Amino acid sequence: MTNILHGNEPRRSAGIQFDDLLSWFAVAERDLPWRAGDVTPWQILVSEFMLQQTPVARVLPIWPDWVARWPTPSATAAATQADVLRAWGKLGYPRRAIRLHECATVIARDFADTVPSDVDTLQQLPGIGSYTARAVASFAYRQPVPVVDTNVRRVVARAVHGQADAGAPSAKRDHADVEALLPGADRAARFSAALMELGAIVCTARAPRCGDCPLQGDCRWLLAGSPPSTSPKRPSQRYAGTDRQVRGRLLDVLRDKSVAATRAELDLAWPADPEQRERALTSLLADGLVQQLTDGRFALPGQDRNDSTASR
Repeated sequence: MTNILHGNEPRRSAGIQFDDLLSWFAVAERDLPWRAGDVTPWQILVSEFMLQQTPVARVLPIWPDWVARWPTPSATAAATQADVLRAWGKLGYPRRAIRLHECATVIARDFADTVPSDVDTLQQLPGIGSYTARAVASFAYRQPVPVVDTNVRRVVARAVHGQADAGAPSAKRDHADVEALLPGADRAARFSAALMELGAIVCTARAPRCGDCPLQGDCRWLLAGSPPSTSPKRPSQRYAGTDRQVRGRLLDVLRDKSVAATRAELDLAWPADPEQRERALTSLLADGLVQQLTDGRFALPGQDRNDSTASR
């Protein structure tokens, strides 16, 4: 077995062993389409945009059609924002679709239609933060960089630190923790994917399946008797009745129409609370997800170009 190295000495109690984790991953890895061998860096980047704050199950029906329709940055950039918002469908947080379109435009124009491979350059692109930049560098280009999401933080907190959860995020600490775990460059990307997979399907937040975990013999949290979390409980997030839901209803009206919608048509999407509906519409206009035409109707950005000129 190959253990984590701290300095020059292997520490079995450190909790994560490369070979055990990679052997488990070879059997347990989910067959996700963006992990296929012929997937391009751009298509991996698209998957990472879609997976932000969104479960895999919701991305699976959308991603294949998206990359078949727009397989490259230039193809995506040539689409209208209305096109990408419609294709985004029910993934949620539709501002990500606009940022992905902006990102495609920059890559097509400034990088010869090729996704950059280094973290610093990736982070300069629209919609790409620290996690997404590292995920693309690792999974698309096999760069040995730490890739840290919520699942990885939880696995490291339990297996290495003996804590039920990771507490508040700290980029410096979290990246250092994972970087210390990475094996050689030839296996770093595979190891990162395995860590994420373990947290997603075994070492889950509410009901970890410790009996199925390849790290159970060395996990500090399990060896300590699985002590409970000492972090304050996060309030559950509701969706029904929120401004987010109203925004979604309004966007649904516009996505379903080939022409602009009247205010009366939007009113029907959320008749119960006109004040909330107006607040949601105002926020959609401010975010650039909806435009108001000079005749007072509303449309997706780039929609109805021959219908009227968008007001400024």
